Amino acid sequence: MMGQSEGARMALTSVEVCTGAGGQALGLENAKFKHLACVELDRQACVTLRSNRPEWNIVEQDLNEWTGSGLRGRVDLFAGGVPCPPFSKAGRQLGEDDERNLFPRALDLIEEIDPRAVMIENVRGLMDPIFAPFRQSIDQRLRSMGFVPGWRLLNASDYGVSQLRPRVVLVALKREYAAGFRWPERSKDPAPSVGELLRILMAQGGWEGADEWAEKASTIAPTLVGGSHKHGGPDLGPTRARKAWAALGVEGRTIAEAAPEPGFSGMPRLTVEMGARIQGFPPDWRFTGGKTAAWRQVGNAFPPPVAEAVGKQIAKALRLALPVPEDAFALPDKEPGQLPLAI
Repeated sequence: MMGQSEGARMALTSVEVCTGAGGQALGLENAKFKHLACVELDRQACVTLRSNRPEWNIVEQDLNEWTGSGLRGRVDLFAGGVPCPPFSKAGRQLGEDDERNLFPRALDLIEEIDPRAVMIENVRGLMDPIFAPFRQSIDQRLRSMGFVPGWRLLNASDYGVSQLRPRVVLVALKREYAAGFRWPERSKDPAPSVGELLRILMAQGGWEGADEWAEKASTIAPTLVGGSHKHGGPDLGPTRARKAWAALGVEGRTIAEAAPEPGFSGMPRLTVEMGARIQGFPPDWRFTGGKTAAWRQVGNAFPPPVAEAVGKQIAKALRLALPVPEDAFALPDKEPGQLPLAI
């Protein structure tokens, strides 16, 4: 895309795979990326995407069957959130041996599409020492395509999201853009507490105790979980997570259909809308399907504010086009956050 007018270059394009219900895609839209394609296999998630953003090109297809050959040379950013169970501490951590590992397919698509930048998010377990050789193999493949890669563990609460939610983000840029990238700085203002964030939603059914509850729910939330198609229903996670929610005055065994009504006593439950707000989705983003399907979409999402923060930094770098040393690809792997793109 070099040689284009400055005005044309300001309109950045993206392709996203494993889009889910749109958390990362929404954040990148806020960072001024235009989606040429959003690929997602889950039918209900695709319904949610089309309901909120009919103008996006939603491709309901298995990633192993989708091809991006027609997009080569047209894409600034390749983004996605490949399945996390292969690296999650809640699972067996089979990594590259897990049949759900789609990193190799994503790398094939990156080579096929040849974007200027890459952004892939996953669970923090991917940074465990056991997966160091796997990360190094990804770096090596990206470097062979002309990218300079870097990894960083980001906490959603550092970007205004009312939960810790640590996620690993891989960013890789073509060599002529890499030196202009900086990881986003933390927000100056602290993330709101659960009570501050949800007080109005808790009171919308007429519950008289909403204000008192909000005062006591004075910290950010534990990390939300969504479960999978095989495991996990509409709840707030295993016993340890439910205890953390109970400390905030929230019953975590099930998800509610609506906010508490007048006369309610006890600990309230979260609704799908409340979970979406904790994830950083805007009030007008609607999740479709039954409670279980909708909660799965919410709980598995990448918080839009985090995607926006990283996306804006990628956009800045793409517009700078600064050179980096020729030996950038030979830099050895270091500790997370100290790779070339973490300068």
